[in-house]
Amino acid sequence: MAAQYTQLQQWFGQYKQTVTRSLHDTNKPWTKVLDIVEERTSVDRVNIFFGAAGFCVLYLIFGYGAQLLCNIIGVLYPAYISIHAIESSTKQDDTKWLIYWVTFGIFTVIEFFSGVLTHIIPFYWLLKCAFLIWCMLPTEQNGSTIIYHKLVRPYFLKHHQSVDKLIDDGMKKATNVLKHD
Repeated sequence: MAAQYTQLQQWFGQYKQTVTRSLHDTNKPWTKVLDIVEERTSVDRVNIFFGAAGFCVLYLIFGYGAQLLCNIIGVLYPAYISIHAIESSTKQDDTKWLIYWVTFGIFTVIEFFSGVLTHIIPFYWLLKCAFLIWCMLPTEQNGSTIIYHKLVRPYFLKHHQSVDKLIDDGMKKATNVLKHD
């Protein structure tokens, strides 16, 4: 048990170092805002971040409009970074964010058809938000990459030809209907 506790401490220490580096990275959009908040409050930006994260967690559990906060977190930052990726000269970041949006879209469709889950699963919006954050983590093997390569891509490769044929047939039929009107 003591070894597990030590491993957890090491993991949290590494995570805190990663967060600290990211919060001080001048290329990130939040650095200027944190500079101002840190200067005005005399509170370290890491503590501001963890305080804000704690507030979000509590709000996602108890707050009115938790669904809105969850969707803002799941869309706002990825959309902003996706625009940066589009405007960059490299393809790698484009692919990363396309994979996120594919995963997000699939999850959204599944969620729509199983909407009752939002009422049955305790802390649903917190769990969804944690899932979306896992999917957008700035690491090579974040959630969306794992889901894409383990589930989406194999399924796509197995079925895309038949789906493409269905789409082509549907387009031909729609074109024929429109031509005869």
